Amino acid sequence: MTEDGNRRLKRFVRDELDADQRLLFDEIAFGERSKGTQRFSLLGPEGALEGPFNAMLLAPKLGFALQQLGAAIRYSTKLSPRIREAAILMVAAKWNCEFERRAHEPLALDAGLKLEEIAAIARGELPEGQTEEEGVAFKAAELMLRTGDLDDLDFGRCAYDLGESAIFELMTLIGYYQTLALQLRVFRV
Repeated sequence: MTEDGNRRLKRFVRDELDADQRLLFDEIAFGERSKGTQRFSLLGPEGALEGPFNAMLLAPKLGFALQQLGAAIRYSTKLSPRIREAAILMVAAKWNCEFERRAHEPLALDAGLKLEEIAAIARGELPEGQTEEEGVAFKAAELMLRTGDLDDLDFGRCAYDLGESAIFELMTLIGYYQTLALQLRVFRV
């Protein structure tokens, strides 16, 4: 455990890392994620990666693939920023994941979600969709999180309103952020 007594994982600073870990560290801290407006710091005051990124250093090859998936979800999907950030906050609410909430609430505000919608998501409620596409996506995310599935009717509606590629992107987003929430929980981050 570290100084705060709750964490189960040492906070790794760059100077202590092997070559593969440094490569991953640099990709996260100084790569695509570090460009543009930052709403939370990727590095803590002691120079360690924040949130789930520190744990990725335990297995750098897997961590690199995982962080690439996260970057693709953030920067390369066709999901609107409102849908993406609402779905991330829905995962955070389901898993009671404080880090993801803290990291993504400012991004959700930037994406156009209102404080009332963010509060509703935190209570386990659906935000109001501004468009039919958003309403369908929010309902689909809620169903996937609650049941782990979409029945034929819901799948058909999603495929019609969103397209199959958006369903895949939404499922992948939910799976990725649930993976991070599990890591954050198990390592007490």
